[in-house]
Amino acid sequence: MNLNQVTVPSLDLEKSIPFYQKLGLKLIVGALPHYARFECPVGDSTFSIHQVDQLPKGEGVYVYFECNDLDVQVKGMRAEGLAFQEMPTDKKWLWREARLKDLDGNNLILFYAGENRKNPPWKIQDPS
Repeated sequence: MNLNQVTVPSLDLEKSIPFYQKLGLKLIVGALPHYARFECPVGDSTFSIHQVDQLPKGEGVYVYFECNDLDVQVKGMRAEGLAFQEMPTDKKWLWREARLKDLDGNNLILFYAGENRKNPPWKIQDPS
């Protein structure tokens, strides 16, 4: 099994599309006003947004985008006018993360984890 895409809700795709393009995603499907899909700049995953009449309640969605050059990417995104709630910070789980929200309040975490992404020191060992 491989993760193909993640889809998040949006009240207004015409406003959301430019936001995600500033993140570096490439628009590949624009079925406005209901749906848009983007290609991630690295790998085969895609990301999409779909129109909803009402956003979900609570904390909502968390989407993690991995960036090898996190600090450089965040600097460029800030130059494009994106506001971050948290600038790149080293976390106790051995990832470096920056956090922002999209126009609909979906939580976006840009991170760099290197080898610790899938192999942290506390990884469960295969018993065989």
